[in-house]
Amino acid sequence: MHIELPNITREWTDKIFQLVPAEFEEMALQIFLYQYHNNKIYGQYANAVGKSPENVRALTDIPFLPISFFKTHKVTSTEFEAEVIFESSGTTQTINSRHYVKDLQLYQQSFTKAFEQFYGNIADYCMIGLLPSYLERQHSSLVVMANALMRQSNHADSGFYLYDHEKLLAVLQRAEQQQQKTLFMGVTFALLDFAEKHSLRLRHTIVMETGGMKGRREEWTKQKLHHFLQQQFGVDTIHSEYGMTELLSQAYSKAEGIFNCPAWMKVMLREDDNPLHLITHGNGILNIIDLANIYSCAFIATDDVGKIYSDGSFEVLGRLDTSDLRGCSLMVL
Repeated sequence: MHIELPNITREWTDKIFQLVPAEFEEMALQIFLYQYHNNKIYGQYANAVGKSPENVRALTDIPFLPISFFKTHKVTSTEFEAEVIFESSGTTQTINSRHYVKDLQLYQQSFTKAFEQFYGNIADYCMIGLLPSYLERQHSSLVVMANALMRQSNHADSGFYLYDHEKLLAVLQRAEQQQQKTLFMGVTFALLDFAEKHSLRLRHTIVMETGGMKGRREEWTKQKLHHFLQQQFGVDTIHSEYGMTELLSQAYSKAEGIFNCPAWMKVMLREDDNPLHLITHGNGILNIIDLANIYSCAFIATDDVGKIYSDGSFEVLGRLDTSDLRGCSLMVL
């Protein structure tokens, strides 16, 4: 397969969200070529691990940048003034990741198209957000996404409900009475706080947890969390969203914590003791291709341990400890 360096224009980036599966590998290789030449940090990393356009011919040849580089370096493809900077949550003792976004419209295209792929027309929903820890800090990509979806839903009750649980309860009950399709998205600890106070029978509402205890409560297993929320909210399944500061795309789970990616996103696996050896299914550490990340890095080696099934869906099983980059001299790049 002969791959040419792409000329990145609005028309070219629009193609990212119109991909069919057969086109994914070629576009990923084009973006690798573009970022190898235009992303200084990524190009240096690729060279350091012995990867270049001369020996990258398939998806499994592409090098994945350790996600921790977003904490220590400005990871951008080309030089630009960021339209927005997304920043991860953390404590005063931690270094937060920073994602410099050249074109906010790319992010908006990504989360809108993905939502429509998995859930249909946004205008059919009342969009409710219970995201207190995210609203209380600046630069949250999740808040930007939720706020935009609320505007697109154009429903009078769409909005964020912080700590006003009584008002939130009234809105959910009214939506049920009106048989209004509703998406109730919440950070894990806030959903638990609300569910412990209120038991509901939600028949027209999707409950979606976005993860995140952040030391607010005792950590629960995913199975225990979902079982409790199902009981308290009277729903058959709990949905989940898998995203992160360093990405512009999200995967969604409609049941059992099994996630599926939109067409322009793909998850692969690396081995803990051989991070350059990639596999497409089984157990390992998650590597993510996010083609929407054209202006940062589309190939990210995460710290999440997971399992990929034969149909490409995946499950997140846990996190690596802080020694995942033990002995990696490449961090001095």
